Amino acid sequence: MTGTTPGGTLTLTDDLTISRMGYGAMQLAGPNVFGPPKDRDEAVAVLREAVERGITHIDTSDFYGPAVVNEIIKEALHPYPADLHIVTKVGNRRGDDGSWNVSRDPQDLKAQVHENLQHLGVDTLDAVNLRLGTNEGQTVEEPIGDMFGALAELQQEGLIRHLGLSAASDAQLTQAQAIAPVVTMQNLYNLANRQDDALIERCAAQNIAFTPFFPLGGFSPLQSQTLTDVAARLNASPQQVALAWLLQRSATIALIPGTSSRAHLRQNIAAADLKLPADAVAELDTIGS
Repeated sequence: MTGTTPGGTLTLTDDLTISRMGYGAMQLAGPNVFGPPKDRDEAVAVLREAVERGITHIDTSDFYGPAVVNEIIKEALHPYPADLHIVTKVGNRRGDDGSWNVSRDPQDLKAQVHENLQHLGVDTLDAVNLRLGTNEGQTVEEPIGDMFGALAELQQEGLIRHLGLSAASDAQLTQAQAIAPVVTMQNLYNLANRQDDALIERCAAQNIAFTPFFPLGGFSPLQSQTLTDVAARLNASPQQVALAWLLQRSATIALIPGTSSRAHLRQNIAAADLKLPADAVAELDTIGS
């Protein structure tokens, strides 16, 4: 099944080239991203098929589960292929009731990095995003120097190769870059939520991967008659069209749609081969205007 890389590749540094169509592992945990999955064997199979089909970019976090998803990734793929890059994030912890709790004290951020290292079974993490903002993914303007600086210290120690931000603003990107290079931005963005258009252009100019989370709307799935009509004309699903639109939006956008089923994984990967004609793009552009 190996062959072309889904969506092509994006080279961010000499040692970091990722498939533009990646895989988000969040849905491999149980309901509400908490506890074990209903079907662990299928979760393992999804990860293995993603890699077999050329995906070299997996997004995860130790607060998915918590720890459950990273442990499944390790079970499925360790020892990891040389070209596979796992991007994780820190900045939250889960309560015993499944609640999402902000945890960005510099020392605890370091502890979270060590937990990711342990549960993924690696000595160095390919990339770590500092998760900022609200649990809903909205940015909040606040100083991030101490938080990002803690991760930069671990980078200097060799525990992290590359750093990124999640749910961050343009100003916070500037703050972070004064401390260490930033290779990834992971923000809320999709057909209907385009508040980061200017940030996408900045990331393209600076060769930073912009990775939209909730590319299909997340907990509020995209619903648009325009999207449905365009998809019908192109003989594709609305979800595939929404993903294809993102890939065509900018050359440095990388996607991480998630799923816990191999059938759905194949549908997502197929979106990388869907070329939207100019009239379809113009029609889709009206959704977020």
